[in-house]
Amino acid sequence: MKKAYLVVLALAMSVVGMSLASCARRQGDEGKKTVSVKGSDTMVILGQRFAEVYMSQHPGTSIQVTGGGSGTGIAALINGTTDIAQSSRPMKESERQQIKEKFGTDAIETPVALDGLAVYLHQSNPVNELTLAQLKAIYTGSVTNWNAVGGKDAPIVLYSRENSSGTYVYFKEHVLNNEDFAATAQTLAGTAAVVNAVSKDENAIGYGGIAYVQNIKAVRIKKDDASPAIEPTRENVVSGAYPISRYLYFYTAGRPNNPVAVDFIRWVLSEPGQAVVKEVEYFPLPQQMRQRVFQQWEAAGQ
Repeated sequence: MKKAYLVVLALAMSVVGMSLASCARRQGDEGKKTVSVKGSDTMVILGQRFAEVYMSQHPGTSIQVTGGGSGTGIAALINGTTDIAQSSRPMKESERQQIKEKFGTDAIETPVALDGLAVYLHQSNPVNELTLAQLKAIYTGSVTNWNAVGGKDAPIVLYSRENSSGTYVYFKEHVLNNEDFAATAQTLAGTAAVVNAVSKDENAIGYGGIAYVQNIKAVRIKKDDASPAIEPTRENVVSGAYPISRYLYFYTAGRPNNPVAVDFIRWVLSEPGQAVVKEVEYFPLPQQMRQRVFQQWEAAGQ
């Protein structure tokens, strides 16, 4: 009986300790004027510009933005080392469960922009369009020569992102249908590195955010042989016509007690924040969706 009592007492003290630690962490957040944002390399340029404009309008605040990949940002959120995780993919159920177990609250998902994944080719490549099936065949290694998809007789050189990248995860799920990448695919850290590699190799192919298209060609994409070839433009991404479109997200462990983090997220959803999205060549959320997201965010604090 005594042993059972001690076990119960130990468990109770453990729970109280965890609660006090959580309270202390959250109370400490209340006076902070610094916000940590970490995650998606696709979103680094966007996040840094968000931070620059916000800080210029809110003197005395500090928004620190770093990359590392969506998975890295979400891991930092779970570990309590960042206020906001930037992610170019939805959070996995297992990650949501870890947030729930550690913080006793649900993760809050906040879409902040729209993006389309462009397929990059060297400017001299004569191929102008590809179907999703052709893209899958290329990246799984079934097709290895450009002449199989209307190009010249030359080997296809594959460039991809690292597996911690949300861009990698999205491409694998939505283009490869969760099949493995070809062993010949060269993995690079960051979309800028992929663009740089493709710009220097006339036989190369890569993928990444539309905002990174510079000194390379972005091909038109077809859902299937019978569908029209769609250019990766703002209108086509927002309308849903472009086949490889996605949302870009902020994630928090519940509603932050850090008031600057809360205000920063509100600002990102506001007109000035969405103007930044357009400035860096991503695509602002449609007005109705932005209002719905804002209302959901506000409701999470009640």
